[in-house]
Amino acid sequence: MSENTKSIGETLRDARIAKGYTLDDLQQTTKIQKRYLIAIEDSKFSDLPGDFYVRAFIKQYAQTVGLDGSELLNEFSDQLPSTKTQEYVDRVNEDNPSTRSAQRKVDDRSAKIKRQVPIVAAVIVVVIVIVGIWLATTRSPQSSRSSQNVDSSSVSVSGSTAKSSSSAKKASSKKASSSSKPVSKASFSKVSTSGNATTYTMKNAPKTKTIKVRTSNSAWVAVTSAGNSAFQGTVAAGKTRTIKLSASATSATLNLGNAPATKVTIGGKSLPLSTATSSATTASSTTTAGSSTSSSTASAASSSTTTSQVQNITIQFK
Repeated sequence: MSENTKSIGETLRDARIAKGYTLDDLQQTTKIQKRYLIAIEDSKFSDLPGDFYVRAFIKQYAQTVGLDGSELLNEFSDQLPSTKTQEYVDRVNEDNPSTRSAQRKVDDRSAKIKRQVPIVAAVIVVVIVIVGIWLATTRSPQSSRSSQNVDSSSVSVSGSTAKSSSSAKKASSKKASSSSKPVSKASFSKVSTSGNATTYTMKNAPKTKTIKVRTSNSAWVAVTSAGNSAFQGTVAAGKTRTIKLSASATSATLNLGNAPATKVTIGGKSLPLSTATSSATTASSTTTAGSSTSSSTASAASSSTTTSQVQNITIQFK
């Protein structure tokens, strides 16, 4: 603390006048603008560019007019701005060589990083382009290979389709040819007759051998095939009895108790029972014709009529 009643600005002014310097001379020597010199002499430190420049300008002013700048600053330190302000610290650090060196290193590092950023970005772009080209080149053979596979598969499919269509045409042509062939109809032919027993052959017999027995009057019917009974019983008048034989059956035997009142069909083909009955009647009449008397002839005819009611018919399936 200074006990002098003069301010630091008045002290500097007196020293300048004592040296015979004008403000212009001092401005020429110190390179400090005249308005800042006036502000220092009037103790208007707020007009200076900053707190750091207050002390720097005062020290340079004092040394120019023959005063000890450091001692003067210490003596009037209470009249000067604080040296703890951030601006002052920053300015001191700038003037400190070690601080400037460290700051310069930091600045150099930042500048180096900034210079390297475009290079790194360019390298990344180049890598991306190379990877894209590589992916494009690797996918092209795969796509062409897959298209070739598709083409070959389509060719094979078309070939198989053509084969299947040709085979289908052949099959249809075979079916047409087979269907165009005349279908042989089932027919009965008499093999032999002995008394009331008659044997028939059924040519072109159907695979499903279904016998239907229809009676106009009550009649007893028995049907056997391969030694097994397929049906045995009485069929009421006006009724139809259906008997299904095995597909492997080669023959069937029908015992009809009332043949004139019975109609038999096999696979929809009617069995000629009337012929069998008339044959039996003729045979019986021929036998009785050998008799010597007319009464015996009438008796034989009556007997043949009774015998023809019962018929034993065997059908052989061909």
